[in-house]
Amino acid sequence: MNTIGEILKKERLSKKYSLQRIEELTKIKKEFVDNIENCRWNKLPEYSTVLGFVKSLSQYLEIDGRKAVAVLKRDYSPKKQNQMNPKPDISNKFNWSPKLTFWFGFIFTFLLVISYLLFQYKKFVSPPNLVVNLPEDNQTILQNKVKVLGKTDSDAVITVNNQPVLTSSDGDFEVKLQITSETNEIIIKAVSRSGKETVIRRNIKPEF
Repeated sequence: MNTIGEILKKERLSKKYSLQRIEELTKIKKEFVDNIENCRWNKLPEYSTVLGFVKSLSQYLEIDGRKAVAVLKRDYSPKKQNQMNPKPDISNKFNWSPKLTFWFGFIFTFLLVISYLLFQYKKFVSPPNLVVNLPEDNQTILQNKVKVLGKTDSDAVITVNNQPVLTSSDGDFEVKLQITSETNEIIIKAVSRSGKETVIRRNIKPEF
């Protein structure tokens, strides 16, 4: 029983076609043609490509295409096809499972809580923020009251020259401080819940 390679080679030789000539006619490399004629399947591309080669060669060599394909399938067994085109190994393919979703959510929540606690701890042990917009340093004061305006943390306690000052929910504060002609410094102090302090001093020049 002739193989598909023997059938193709016999017809090629009967028509006195060289491998080079077959390559010119079919545009199939002569090395591929030679491998098909000698059934060297391991040196050829995947089965679907070899099938196309055989169909093309059958056409140029005037061989019954259906018969050629049938013989190819017989010679090129499913086992060999699997060897040439093994199914991809999907055993290690990544799969998102409910268990993985649980652990991802748990770790994300854990990190979120830790980050929040660290932020609160840092805020607790750090001196409060304090910004004083008024008065400016070395500002000249023309009356016996000076406006003190600024902003601090919402939970900080503000004193101006040792006098408590109310702050808004956002930490804004404003007060008109009674001074004398001998007052030359305004001391603004912010104290956090942990007792940390931030102090800003403003020199003033009373001229009244």
